[in-house]
Formats: sequence, C-alpha cells, structure tokens
Amino acid sequence: MKKLSKELIEKVHRIKLVLTDCDGVLTDGGIYYSKQGEEMKLFSARDGMGVERLRKLLNIETGLITGENSEIVRRRVEKLGIREYHPGSIDKYPILKKILKNRNLSTEEIAYIGDDSNDMEIMQQSGLSACPADAFMPIREIAHLIMDNKGGQGAFREFAEIIIYYKKRNYENTKEGTSWGSHYW
Repeated sequence: MKKLSKELIEKVHRIKLVLTDCDGVLTDGGIYYSKQGEEMKLFSARDGMGVERLRKLLNIETGLITGENSEIVRRRVEKLGIREYHPGSIDKYPILKKILKNRNLSTEEIAYIGDDSNDMEIMQQSGLSACPADAFMPIREIAHLIMDNKGGQGAFREFAEIIIYYKKRNYENTKEGTSWGSHYW
C-alpha cells in the first residue's frame, strides 16, 4: 500500500464520490476492431471490483465522465451499476459542477482519476486526484497520486484500494472500530 502524507490522508477522509475517465483509465486507451469492423475495448475485471468494493465497504459510488459515447462503455457502466454516467463529455468541468450541485457536495469531497489533457481541469478542482502510471506527462505532474498500474491494468482498482485502506483505517482506529487487519480484504 502506498504511504500517504498526512495531508493526502486528510483528503482521502473527505471523499464521498469517486469519478473516473474511461479510455486510458478503465481501458488501456486502445481501440480494437474485429474482422467485421466491430469496435472493442479491453476493461479490467479488477477495476470493476474496485467499483464494487468502494460501494460495498464505504458506501461510496463511482461516476464516469467520458468523451466517449459508445454502446460498449454504456454496457460496462450498466454491468458495474454506475448511476452517475456522463457520456460524450468533452468539457468535463461543467459536468463536475452539475454533479456537485445535484448531490450537494463540495470539490473537496470528490476524488477523480484521469489520464489525459481533457481531465486536467477537473483534476485540479477535485479534492483528491490520481492518474495511471502511463498518463500524459502534464497529468502526472498535477496528480496528487500516480498509480503504479497502467490504464486498463488495475489503475482504478489501485486508487480505490488506497481510498478504502485509509478510510477504513481511520474508522477502525476509533473506539467503535476493531484493529486493522483482515477487514481490509
């Protein structure tokens, strides 16, 4: 588990919603075509488990803001039970403002993971930001956290597990909680 500074741990504790980009985060950024010309994308099942674990262990929902507007992504969103889905969103910051208003949240309560230039503004405005190991260099320079994993290869899961670890660790160190250990897994 990544060791976080006290400042970053405090940011994690404020998180109430995790938002993500799709291509380059939940996928490897590649677009594959079958012989028949069908577009395909590779999603990591581990990332999907990260969405589920955030929901189950912390009651934190995951939202998806993407420039993509495809049936493939819509089906993945449906399978993961993601309700905050914004396809075709090239300019992502206005979507963030709408989400904040609708959910009565502040930017400090948002975690965002992105990988490319169209994620920059929303990452700069989010309480906690992260990127895959293979993100565009300017994104790596502004992210609070750079994942060890690449996009489509567990970067989202790694981010989710960091949030889970530090939020549960806080709870379990209170008098209501128990000692840290197997509850994480």
